[in-house]
Amino acid sequence: MSNHALAERHRLAELLTAAGPDAPTLCAGWTTRDLAAHLVIRERRADAAPGIRIGALAGWTRRVQDGYAERPYEDLVRLFRAGPPVYSLFALPGADEAANTVEYFVHAEDVARAGDDWTARPVPPGRSEALWRRLPLLARFEAGRHSPVRLTLARPDGRSLTVGPAGAPTVHLTGEPAELVLFAYGRGARTTLTVDGPPDAVEALRHVLPLP
Repeated sequence: MSNHALAERHRLAELLTAAGPDAPTLCAGWTTRDLAAHLVIRERRADAAPGIRIGALAGWTRRVQDGYAERPYEDLVRLFRAGPPVYSLFALPGADEAANTVEYFVHAEDVARAGDDWTARPVPPGRSEALWRRLPLLARFEAGRHSPVRLTLARPDGRSLTVGPAGAPTVHLTGEPAELVLFAYGRGARTTLTVDGPPDAVEALRHVLPLP
């Protein structure tokens, strides 16, 4: 059975190694060193990981992450590449695949698309389908939760899903699942999506979520 999270982990580790510790990323304010430290504490520091999502705990998470960022960059990448330790929740059977396929794909693209000369790389068909299966939930809780307009996210083959406030004007975004996932996570400015809808609705969306 394919392990998309493992494949994306190795791809992300290679991108981090090639970029070096001081390269930009699409994570606002983070260099590759900051991203590597984030990846390590997320699966190795259970005391600090909740602050990634919970604002009240973010200060502690930031202090722990800053401490890890002072370590040798090569050590951070090596720890990430090695995978979760046995005491990590991500070491439970199936947890890495379920929780990290999208996480590592998005962060790999955070490194790959940070430069001005980025291009969208082909995604293996199986991984593309895995991203599509995860899109409805993350689109609802990421892009849909913030969008002032109705969003139709469509693949070139016609399959689509709709999220966002009912009754609002609809903006259609069309592209491969990988591009739709990146849009849902706020990376829409560095995608190849086609955007269509009433100009006022598109402009309202652009104020909240980046568009190409």
